[in-house]
Amino acid sequence: MLEKRAAGILLHITSLPSPYGVGDMGPNAYRFADFLADSGQKYWQILPLTPTDPGCGNSPYSSPSAFAGNPLLISPDLLIEEKLLNKNEIVNFDTFSDKSVDFDRVIPAKTDLFFKAFAAFRPGESYQHFYEQNHIWLEDYARFAAFKNFFSNLPWYQWPEEIRDRHQSALRKLAQQLDAQIRFQMFLQYLFNNQWQKLKSYCNNKGILTIGDIPYYVSYDSCDVWTDPQLFKLNPDKSPQFVAGVPPDYFSKTGQLWGNPVYQWDLMREHGFSWWKYRMQHNFNLYDIVRIDHFRGFIAYWQVPATEKTAINGTWVQAPVWDIFNTFKYHFGSLPIIAEDLGFITDDVKKVIKEFGFPGMKILQFAFDESLPHNPYAPHNLVEYCTLYTGTHDNNTIKGWYVKLEKKDKQRICDYLGEHVNANNIHTVLMQIAWMSVAKLVIIPLQDIFGLDETAIMNRPGITFGNWGWRFTYDLLNSELRKNLATGMALYHRVE
Repeated sequence: MLEKRAAGILLHITSLPSPYGVGDMGPNAYRFADFLADSGQKYWQILPLTPTDPGCGNSPYSSPSAFAGNPLLISPDLLIEEKLLNKNEIVNFDTFSDKSVDFDRVIPAKTDLFFKAFAAFRPGESYQHFYEQNHIWLEDYARFAAFKNFFSNLPWYQWPEEIRDRHQSALRKLAQQLDAQIRFQMFLQYLFNNQWQKLKSYCNNKGILTIGDIPYYVSYDSCDVWTDPQLFKLNPDKSPQFVAGVPPDYFSKTGQLWGNPVYQWDLMREHGFSWWKYRMQHNFNLYDIVRIDHFRGFIAYWQVPATEKTAINGTWVQAPVWDIFNTFKYHFGSLPIIAEDLGFITDDVKKVIKEFGFPGMKILQFAFDESLPHNPYAPHNLVEYCTLYTGTHDNNTIKGWYVKLEKKDKQRICDYLGEHVNANNIHTVLMQIAWMSVAKLVIIPLQDIFGLDETAIMNRPGITFGNWGWRFTYDLLNSELRKNLATGMALYHRVE
């Protein structure tokens, strides 16, 4: 998959500049694609594009659907171009910050605009084609979203029993009652798909490939579990028998309890992994390359009885990994996948990654601890076929990370990289180290390219709210930065 040396930038779409309180797929997304091309970058990595849940802190990794797109990313500017909105209908957006996302305010404000656009919309051949291509998930998701709103945003497992358990007569009756809301939800998905596919085509025409993200698990309060409860380990009342997490380790004496329902892999295998095949196909259509978060879950996963308060009393359960990926390989041929293999990774996980040729991930922030001579993330130990990052969306920025290091850790870094390293240049030094490394692909978060401190963190794991809101302003993307990046790409042979 990674045939040539190349580099890219990690930036989620919500972080883009926009006059509407949150980054979107409008003019500034195209402007960023131009910046990538002008600066010699070949990849744009983003976070999951699925809808977010305000009740879960608007994390793109906790979604009500594994298939739907996030309406928050729809551009009002493009709706104006399509004559679905008038400029004079857009009011009260000038009070939003251009440096962070206020989700509580921006979601209702943009939804109000979308209702206005819906009133002007007339379905045509393009809409019909979209429906035919996506009807397998689209109608269920539209119903789920409309029903959830109708039931005061309660989770599906607290809905009336006949709707919770999908009694067909009850579903039809409520769907008829909420017909306009359901059509509105399908309209939003049509808009999202149109705008994303046009942006992706623009990127591809500029020589930029997109890297998207798939969380391994789905949320309990999701259309996916409501629609196909048999695919998950649930009790007869649809409550989870087991939930996902990770066992106790150096970082947590009680482990981590994520709460996602775990898969019924035996049943999925009986059905030829059809749900997962469709999910992968859907994401291969969205992105050029797919990064699978928590990849090790395909080999073995930590399941905990749902009655437990911590993850201590869980067990490892084997997944049919060889059947899964041999099925994918037979069905898709090539598998453009990056495996998130961070943390404690066992030999069986490494064997699967090697067998199917998936590049794993390496993080430079993890390279400089006491094990430095033997640390697999250390620059001198890197392997060629990998994706190298300075950090990810779950890490501090390079500058923020360095400032918080103990004196002995900073000294170790200086011993390794040179006494000239300090808080003001550490981001530049590590970017150069990454670009000059043997790693085929290097991805740098935009925050590190700017050299920003910890106020620019995208996500603080373990903290439920106050994340995912960072945004930048275009004055930071100046001509000098473009020139410096382009020079680096040529110098380290990451551009033709």
